[in-house]
Amino acid sequence: MKRNSLKIYLLAGLLCLLSIYGIRLFWRGYLTNNYDQTNEQVLGIFDRDHLHTGLPSRPIICYAAVFKSTAVCSSLGNLETALNNQDVFINVETWLKGTDYKNNVLKEVTKGRFDKQIQELGLLVAGSRHQVFIRWNPDMEVPTDVYPWQFKSPEDYINSFHYFSKKIRALAPGAKIIWGPSGYPGDTEYWPGNNSVDYASITLGSPSELSAHFYPQDSSVADMLKHKLHRLRFIDKPILIMSGNAAKTRLKDSSLDAVKADLNQYRSTIYSKNNYVDSAQNKPVRTTLKIGVFDPNKQLINQQSISVEHLFTDWGEVERGDFEKKFLEVINRHHEVIVTMEPWRDTSKIPDNAVLESILKGGYDQPIKKLFSVISATKTTVYLRWMHEMEIPIHRYAWQSQDPVTYINAYRYLMQLGGGPGKNVRKVWGPAGDRGSVDFWPGSDVVDLISIAIYGLPDKNITDPEKQESFSTIFKRKYFRMRFLEKPVFITEFGVKGPEKFQNKWLADAAKTINSNPHIFGICYFNLYDNPKAWGEIKAPDWSITPRSMTTFTHLLNPL
Repeated sequence: MKRNSLKIYLLAGLLCLLSIYGIRLFWRGYLTNNYDQTNEQVLGIFDRDHLHTGLPSRPIICYAAVFKSTAVCSSLGNLETALNNQDVFINVETWLKGTDYKNNVLKEVTKGRFDKQIQELGLLVAGSRHQVFIRWNPDMEVPTDVYPWQFKSPEDYINSFHYFSKKIRALAPGAKIIWGPSGYPGDTEYWPGNNSVDYASITLGSPSELSAHFYPQDSSVADMLKHKLHRLRFIDKPILIMSGNAAKTRLKDSSLDAVKADLNQYRSTIYSKNNYVDSAQNKPVRTTLKIGVFDPNKQLINQQSISVEHLFTDWGEVERGDFEKKFLEVINRHHEVIVTMEPWRDTSKIPDNAVLESILKGGYDQPIKKLFSVISATKTTVYLRWMHEMEIPIHRYAWQSQDPVTYINAYRYLMQLGGGPGKNVRKVWGPAGDRGSVDFWPGSDVVDLISIAIYGLPDKNITDPEKQESFSTIFKRKYFRMRFLEKPVFITEFGVKGPEKFQNKWLADAAKTINSNPHIFGICYFNLYDNPKAWGEIKAPDWSITPRSMTTFTHLLNPL
C-alpha cells in the first residue's frame, strides 16, 4: 500500500512539473516577445567606397527579437547587458499568432499591431552607448513560406518597412536600420529606398533559400558571394555579409578579393555609380504608340494600324542570307522591324553551349558584322533585340542561366562591335521581365528601349484559359521590376490563348493598361502558337487571334 502511495505521489509530482514547464513553454512561445542571443555572425562588410575594409572594426554580437501579436510581456534575456557593453545586431521578426495567423502580417504592422513592441525596442536601443544595427523581417524576397512576411507584395513590404524605420528612428536616432534580403534573385523589388535604410545585408545560405527550388544553388561560397553582391549593385549602401549555412563562422579573404577585383575592373560600366538610384524619375514619354505583330502566316500584317513587324533570326539564317530576304520583305511593306537575334544554330549545326564566351573571344564577329550591314542599309527604324529572356532559370537558350557579368559583357560586345549598328537601329535589351531581370542590365549607353514579354499563362501547367492572369496584373509586376532603369518600354511579345470572347476581354484590359502608361513606346502581338519543344508533353498554347479581334483591340488604343 505504501509503495503504491509513493508511486502516486511521484506521478503527481511529475505531472505538476510538466504542467508548470508546459505553462512556461506556452507563456514564452505564445504570450512573450523574446530577445535571445543567436549564432548568427557578421562575417564582413562590403563598402564600394572603402574597399580596403572588410571586417567590422569591433565585434558585433547578434540577437533575435521575435515579436508576437499575442504577447503581453517580453523576455529580454541578457540583451540589456549586451547593449551597455558592445555593438549589437538585432534581427526583428513579426509573427501573428492565434486567430490572426492568416492575416497579412505586413499590413498588420502598418495598422499599429506591433507598436508596443517597436516602442519597447526603440527605448531599449536608445539607451545604448554602442552601435546598434536593427534588421527587420529579412529574406522577404525568397519565394517560400518559412516566414509569414514572405510571398507578399513588394508594396506591402516596402510600406511596412517605412513604418518600422520611421518609428525606430524617432525613438533611437543613432540606430542603424538594415534592409536584409537574403540576396536571392528579385531582391531589389523589395528595396524600400535610401531614406529608410542605413545598411543592407545578405546571408550566405539562409534557411529560406534551402526551401526554395526556383533557382539552382551556387556551387561555392565565392560564387554565392559574387552573385549576391552583384544583385545589390543598384543599392548605394554598405552591405553586411551575414553567416548562414554556406559560411557559418568565417569568410575567406580570397572570396571578397575576387568581388573587389570585379568591381574595380567594371567600375565605369557594370558597377558604375550611375546605377545608384532609388527609381528612375525621368523616363521618356511617348509621342506615338508603335503597334506591331509577329505574324508569319500574314493574317494581320496588312491592317492599317500595323506599322512594325517582328522577325526572329539566328546565326545560320544570317550566314545563308535567309534573314536578309525576310528583312527586305518587311522593308518593302514599309514597316519598321523588330529583329530578335538568337545567337545559336550557325551553319555548322554544332551546338555552342558556351556562346557568351565565344562571342567575347570574337568567334562570331563575321555574322554580327553581316547582320549590322543588313539592318543598317536602310533609313527605316530597326529595333535590335539581342539574347532575350536571359534571366529565366532554364536552359532553353544557351545564354540563359548564365553568369550576369558574362552576359552583360557579351551584350555590350555586340552592341559596340565596329562602332555598333547604324543610326537607324534602336538597341533593345530584352528580358522576359521575370524576377532577377535587372541583374542582367547592361547599361544605359547600350540600351535605347527595354523589352518585356506578357503572356496570360503564369504557369505552363495551366490549361484553363480563364485561369490566365490579366495583362494589367502581369504588366504591373514586370514594369515595377524595371523601376531603377530610365529607358522606355517596348512590349515586343504579348499574347493570350482561349476562345475569341475571352481573348477580346483580355485584350480590352491590355488596351486600358497601355493607354494609361505613357512610358510604353510600342507593343507587338505574337500571332502564332508557341514553340512545342518548350512545353514538353503539354500542348503548346496558340496565341493566334482573328483579324476581327485585332481590329477591335487597336481601335481601343490611343494613338498617343
